[in-house]
Amino acid sequence: MPTLTDARLLQDFQRLGLSDKAALIYSTLLELGGAYPSKVAELTHLNRSTVYKVLLDLSVKGLVTEIDKDKKLYYQAERPDQLLRYAKNRKTAADEQYEKIRSLLPQIEALYSSNPNKPKIRYFENKAGIEALFMDHLNVTKPYEMLGFANTTELEKFMTTNFLRSYVKVKEKIGITTRGIIPDTKSDRSYNARIYRDIKKKIHLQLRYIPLKEFPFSGEITIYGDDRVSIMNFSDKQLMGIIIEDKGIHEMMVRIFELAWKGAK
Repeated sequence: MPTLTDARLLQDFQRLGLSDKAALIYSTLLELGGAYPSKVAELTHLNRSTVYKVLLDLSVKGLVTEIDKDKKLYYQAERPDQLLRYAKNRKTAADEQYEKIRSLLPQIEALYSSNPNKPKIRYFENKAGIEALFMDHLNVTKPYEMLGFANTTELEKFMTTNFLRSYVKVKEKIGITTRGIIPDTKSDRSYNARIYRDIKKKIHLQLRYIPLKEFPFSGEITIYGDDRVSIMNFSDKQLMGIIIEDKGIHEMMVRIFELAWKGAK
């Protein structure tokens, strides 16, 4: 038989839509069959004003009955099958709300799309997604200067050398120049010699280095085009990236890069 300390039953009542206090009070009335608010307050350790408010709400929901007994209000739980009716009413209301929102969705979408100030954000995951993100760096019609923070050692753990060299060749064809800030490690310092070695027409490339111990990071931030920023996490457990298309964010990241560039060696 359920008791006032039956946590599972209280959780089930809460899943039906009752608050924690309402679940406790309703459970108490089920056990007692009926009680005055003062008794309910005593057993639940809730103050009387709260108990009165919750009992009134349960009465409106049809889960308890209010009786005038000895010139005082007395409450008793309705038959358990009233819970089924209550649940059906909630389902009906939820269905109506869903249909209403669905009918309004075209108008809401139109308002959302018409907002010129919202940034466009795209999400990518796994190796194939990161490759697609990299190719967006090259989806331009004119040369530009690419700015970025990158841990090339981590990048080469999952991106093939062939892919990276092909990527660099397209940069050369478009005329994309680059300034980058990377960790000061032997592997990172030799990255350009490995990846850029087949480039005949030298791309203007400047690199500055930061101590890995002081500024550890495993990913890449690339500021590119006229209004885009890509952010990648090279973690084996969660390989993912995003592209943010927004002029204001792009300009802010350019300023942050320039500040870091001045401080790097």
